[in-house]
Parts: sequence; C-alpha cells; structure tokens
Amino acid sequence: MNIVLEKYHGLGNDYLIFDPNKNELELTKDRVRLICDRNFGVGSDGLLEGPVLKEDKPKVRIFNPDGSEAASGGNGVRIFGKYLKDAGYVQKNSFTVSTLSGLQTIRYLNEEGTRIKTSMGRLSFYSDEIPVTGPRREVLNETMVFGSIPYRVTCVSMGNPHCVIWLNDISKDLACRIGKHSEAADYFPEKVNTELLRVVDRTNIEIEIYERGAGYILASGTSGCAAAGAAFRMGLTDPNMYVHMPGGTLEVEIEESGEVLMTGAVGYVGRFILSHEMTEQLRTT
Repeated sequence: MNIVLEKYHGLGNDYLIFDPNKNELELTKDRVRLICDRNFGVGSDGLLEGPVLKEDKPKVRIFNPDGSEAASGGNGVRIFGKYLKDAGYVQKNSFTVSTLSGLQTIRYLNEEGTRIKTSMGRLSFYSDEIPVTGPRREVLNETMVFGSIPYRVTCVSMGNPHCVIWLNDISKDLACRIGKHSEAADYFPEKVNTELLRVVDRTNIEIEIYERGAGYILASGTSGCAAAGAAFRMGLTDPNMYVHMPGGTLEVEIEESGEVLMTGAVGYVGRFILSHEMTEQLRTT
C-alpha cells in the first residue's frame, strides 16, 4: 500500500501529516529526512506523526526535517489540530493533545478550523530548564559570543530551548549568519532555536528565526512565543502582542502565571500519495 501524506502550513511553516492509522510504516530518522527533503522527497519544514490513539488524548510526535524529534511545536500543534478536525477524529471545539513536552489545549475559533488558539505551556528563563550551561540562574540579558561576535541574549524554554537576540535591525541573512554559530554553540547542550527580535512598539514585535534541525524558516509558534516572552520579561512590551514573522502574524498572550496562549491561522495544501517507487525506497531506507 502506498504512503499517503497530508500537507498543511502555519504561516508558511509547512508540515506533513503521517497518520499511523492509515499508513503501515515505522518512521525512522532516515525515513523522516527523506520524506522532508525538498529535492528527493515531498519537502517540508517538519513531519507530524499522529494521532496515536492508545491513550486518552490524541498524541502527536513532531519531527524536524533532519529526522530529530522535537518536544514541542506551536505551528505543528495547530496544524495537527486542523488535521484532526478535517479527518473526523474530533468533533469538540476544544480538546487536549499530548506532545513530548506535555499536554496542549487546542480551541477552534471558526467553523472551518483554520483559526486556532493553542495553550503553549509555561515560560521558563532558568538555565537548567532551557538548558544553558553554567550555574542555575535566569538567563536574562547575558552576553554570548557567536562567530567571534558578542551579543546580548535572553534565553527561554517553551518546552524547547530558545535564544532571543534583541537588535535594532534584523534580516534573513543575519539570522542565518548568527544561527549557524548559535545552534550548536557550547552554551546549549541540546542545541537551540535562535530568534532575532526587533521591537516595533508595546504591542508589536518582529522576529527572524533560525530553527535547530531545520535552519531558516518563515514562521514558528514556539519561537514566536519565546520571543514575546523575552520581550515582555525585558520590559519592552505589554503581555499581549502581535508577533510578525516573514510568513505572517501570530497573536500571543502571556498570563501572570507565565502560561502562554497563541492564536494563528492554518492552511491546507493537499494530499500526497507517494509512488510505488518512493514507498519502496522508504521501506528499504
């Protein structure tokens, strides 16, 4: 039986859905890497495996395009929520899904499920929770050196590690230039997602993103939340703001407890039925 994948995007951050209830294939790092390859596979910024229905709540596994597994993903979870509605797995307007980093609540804001609010968990700036090397402390406005250049950074965990760099001017080229050094820098034992942050005003920020395991991307839910959390913690913004990325805009709300809510759009691209040749190549990979 040929492999069937569904493709969605969250503000240009595209994911493939691999439904284990409809496909007979065990995902491995090499297989995920081939599927996500934009030249030899279908092509995407990541792959979502789910729903796994053995538990009380639908579970999703989130993979980066290099085959590594991510603990969390804001756009990925929103996309997963849209797929669950499209495929008839859920009929409620609000429900909870299970990810590697914990439980996240999904709420549909329109009938089509194209606009979704997601609970993203609690911000943490503590070094051992991110993680960042050195003694336990909140990593706020510290100096780190990437590519021989010092930067002032604030690091935060959204269930995955982030390094936010506040600059007056940001760009794709600069994100790639810094990100290739910061991603695997010695400061970060589990590597790190890097966000370049420009504050527009108290309720609007702009970011450029270099994601661990993926490289430069147009949008990211956890990156948007991490950058918003860092901007608020540094006193640069109000707790509710719009996060502008090259792929589009997210709405982020930071509660007093440090819990973060994110609202954004999801688009459906289409269904991909892999050829017999590609399916057999995956089975032997």
